[in-house]
Amino acid sequence: MRLTREKLAAGAAVALLALTGCGGSGDGGTEGGTAERVPATATGSLEDLAAEVRCRPDIQTDADEIRQGVCKVDAGKFILATFATDRGQREWLNGAKDYGGSYLVGAKWVAVGDQKTVTSLRGRLGGTLEEGTSHGAHAGHEQSG
Repeated sequence: MRLTREKLAAGAAVALLALTGCGGSGDGGTEGGTAERVPATATGSLEDLAAEVRCRPDIQTDADEIRQGVCKVDAGKFILATFATDRGQREWLNGAKDYGGSYLVGAKWVAVGDQKTVTSLRGRLGGTLEEGTSHGAHAGHEQSG
């Protein structure tokens, strides 16, 4: 079976909804407004990045274009994905962000989860925080008829 970017983004969206619930946190800001010290953005394989945050990834997708696993740390569960190309990462991220959630974005990798979890990961992995689009509960579900 050939994995397409659309299928991968849809799979990430389903996993994201399972991790964070249907809606976003809604606060959109940083907690307490404190500026934390952010390290240089980490690089490496999915396993290298997981080791940085002390988790053992449960690999869900192992393809040439993307590797994706679920990790659990004290702050919560998250999806960690690594990409073969910058373009593949951006296309995946653009599709996945339609489903809400919080994203920690690095060089050819993304960590996806709730805001608290990805913010805590930033202290070890560096990266840039991005927010998905919040559509409210059950938005985007279509009725067949």
